[in-house]
Amino acid sequence: MYVRTVVIPLIALAGIVLAVQTVRSENKQPTGAAPVAAPAKSPFAASVAGAGLVEASTQNIALGSAVPGLVVEVPVVVGAQVKAGDPLFRIDDRTARAEVEVRRAAVWAAEAELAQLVAQPRSEDLPPARARVDEARAILDDLRAQLANWEAVPDKRAVAQDALNSKRYAVKTAEARLAQAEAQLALLEAGAWAPQRKVAEAKVASARAGLLAAETELDRLTVRAPVAGQVLQVNIRVGEFAPANAGTPLVLLGETGTLHVRVDVDENDAWRLKPGAPAKASLRGNSSLKTELRFVRIEPYVVPKRSLTGDSSERVDTRVLQVIYAFPGDALPVYPGQQMDVFIDAPSSGSVTP
Repeated sequence: MYVRTVVIPLIALAGIVLAVQTVRSENKQPTGAAPVAAPAKSPFAASVAGAGLVEASTQNIALGSAVPGLVVEVPVVVGAQVKAGDPLFRIDDRTARAEVEVRRAAVWAAEAELAQLVAQPRSEDLPPARARVDEARAILDDLRAQLANWEAVPDKRAVAQDALNSKRYAVKTAEARLAQAEAQLALLEAGAWAPQRKVAEAKVASARAGLLAAETELDRLTVRAPVAGQVLQVNIRVGEFAPANAGTPLVLLGETGTLHVRVDVDENDAWRLKPGAPAKASLRGNSSLKTELRFVRIEPYVVPKRSLTGDSSERVDTRVLQVIYAFPGDALPVYPGQQMDVFIDAPSSGSVTP
């Protein structure tokens, strides 16, 4: 009887109190979590804010290979400073080097052929040719003397007509041989024929062009730095195959002594921007680290937004105007590819007259 009149009512009352307390605790407004880092604040009375992406002052240069092949040397490491023309990686070039040697030998042969023509006549060839002329002239003089003696006989009956004709033909033959020897001597003394020399010169030019093409092909197998800068990424190793159209840059290079920040300004605020307007940037994660920015240029073409901040309320279908600012690379502990909060001094919408 005691349990029914006392204990059960007390249990019911305790349940009601617990339920009321639970409802009250659940209806309390939850307190927001403190931000990991204080958000950046604009230093200007009116400004345009945008997310800025840090990049090299030369822009980030994505380098690949013009010729596919096996990588045999990668002489650079990430973070290294290189000068323009320094090798970054080299493709297997044994076949190309052999082709260069073949082309070099062809140039040597063509030049030797041209030199042989230019050096004509050889000094050793002239004395025998002159001797053949003297010999032919002496033979002709002898035959002419014999013919004159035969023709001088008073009694024509003493000389057979056939023999006299034979002497006359012998003289003509000797004259022809003398003319041939003199022509050959003149040909030697004149040297190489001009059209023949031009053909030889054309062969030399063709061989040199072939050598230049082979040397160019060999040089293409060594990828070199187009500008002085810092190696930001190396995505190729010795022994790997370098494709000609790699989707990922094999080496990423950029000049980081001066950094650029590419600021995305919403197209709705683009009209407020003025070229040369002062700007300041704050480091993500520590808004106390900030630096003055120097205006570089406005890229006068509105593009779809690609650099996302990760904010859940961020619109991904926004079009933005990109503004480039510069700052010294040692001004902040920041790296290419990092995002910054940028504020650009700009009049408010109410203070601008159309």
